[in-house]
Amino acid sequence: MTRAVPSIIALCLLALVIAPLVAVALRGAGVSLGPADWAAVRFTVTQAVLSALISTVLAIPVARALARRRFFGRGALVTLMGAPFLLPAVVAVLGLLAVFGRSGLLNSGLAALGLPPVSIFGLQGVLLAHVFLNLPLAVRMILQGWLAIPAERFRLAQSLGFGPAQMLRHLEAPMLREVVPGVALVILVICLTSFAVVLTLGGGPAATTIELAIYQAVRFDFDLARAAGLAGVQVVICALAALAAWVLMRPAGFGAGLDRQAQIPAPGGWRSMADGATLAAATLFLILPLLAVALRGVPGLADLPPSVLPAALRSVLVALASATLTSAAALALALAVARKPSVLAGAAATLPLATSGLVLGTGLFLIVQPFTPPMTVALPVTILVNMALTLPYLYRILLPQARALRSDYGRLADSLGLQGWSRLRWLILPRLARPLGFGAGIAAALSMGDLGAIALFAGERQATLPLVVQQLTGAYRLEAASAASLVLVTLSFALFWACDAGGRRAAA
Repeated sequence: MTRAVPSIIALCLLALVIAPLVAVALRGAGVSLGPADWAAVRFTVTQAVLSALISTVLAIPVARALARRRFFGRGALVTLMGAPFLLPAVVAVLGLLAVFGRSGLLNSGLAALGLPPVSIFGLQGVLLAHVFLNLPLAVRMILQGWLAIPAERFRLAQSLGFGPAQMLRHLEAPMLREVVPGVALVILVICLTSFAVVLTLGGGPAATTIELAIYQAVRFDFDLARAAGLAGVQVVICALAALAAWVLMRPAGFGAGLDRQAQIPAPGGWRSMADGATLAAATLFLILPLLAVALRGVPGLADLPPSVLPAALRSVLVALASATLTSAAALALALAVARKPSVLAGAAATLPLATSGLVLGTGLFLIVQPFTPPMTVALPVTILVNMALTLPYLYRILLPQARALRSDYGRLADSLGLQGWSRLRWLILPRLARPLGFGAGIAAALSMGDLGAIALFAGERQATLPLVVQQLTGAYRLEAASAASLVLVTLSFALFWACDAGGRRAAA
């Protein structure tokens, strides 16, 4: 691979992110935001902080129970904890409506008991959806903290006669102090840019986020200066949160052990019952909405709205194109950084974390709008935005493997004169196929379920499947929306499985 290629890719990526931000800054300069806009800013921060706190606090007992209990189906439950990360947000919202909505299971039960119904719309609905989507992520991250405690520490504690309280004080609490702030900040950053959830469950003056206000300013008011001003505020808030997360995300300081699997003591009695109840409640909370979508959607599969299949085809094409571009760019940057640390490549793979699909979409809308109707470039813009937003994930998956490859085979390949396409074919792809396939699967699934820039650009003929699902939900055609959601979920997980399995097969 030519040494200049990674630099060219990094410059193109930086231009893709910086040019929209500059367009936003120029258009939004001097714009005075009104009281409703500042209310949206306050609601954005409030719901993100509350979502992060609730998700993280609830995740601690779930992760602790998973860390110290061994039972049939534990592996499946841990796998289930990864599913919501790939689940399109519009599908999650639809599932929550089926359980907690006006005619959902919860309110039907309350009505049978003669109690008043509860509403899922507003702040409480936004928090519920964000906890549903982010609780599994928090559990997985905190669980890694527990598993990172060397097994020797637990054995030493047992030999000293430590009980559960002493274990908590001397081993678990220090780990939580190291891990939990970073976990909360990661979820905070995710919730700051939430759009699909708030579009369906929020809205109105009391429950509007910055992302939703940007969407309304572009699509309904066509007030591009106000949208740019809001996007500028969003970038500042996200950048500060991302910087704080980067500073606070660090491994727990327990030192290295002998790389043995930790056998965390599992106390019996009421603690065992509490762990069981915690895991059962978490499992029901995650599974019930998904089952509700499936049960409600299956009858509608035979009578899908005409717009679903063309939208599904567009979504698949967008996801494949985005995943291909993301994989190529992330691989080039990771190999370049593994060979020699590069500030340029690192910046290109990090800067997108400070933005969102709506912010980049607004900037690109401002750039293309004077030259062509934005809807004519809706799909290419969506591909580019999805590539920019998913690249940081894939880059961080590939970088450790690329460094190990460089350390193990770099000198030998150099001495053999293995360069360019031959090096890529015979050395890099066979050994990086597994993480490359896994990362491409994540990029494809995330792109498949994205509802960001496409909401700003698309007309009826450019709508992707998540946008069609949101439109059907907004029109209260819930059975049709559930059927379309089933198609969306199936395609998302099929793309992830195909990429991941392809990578594993190529590595075998």
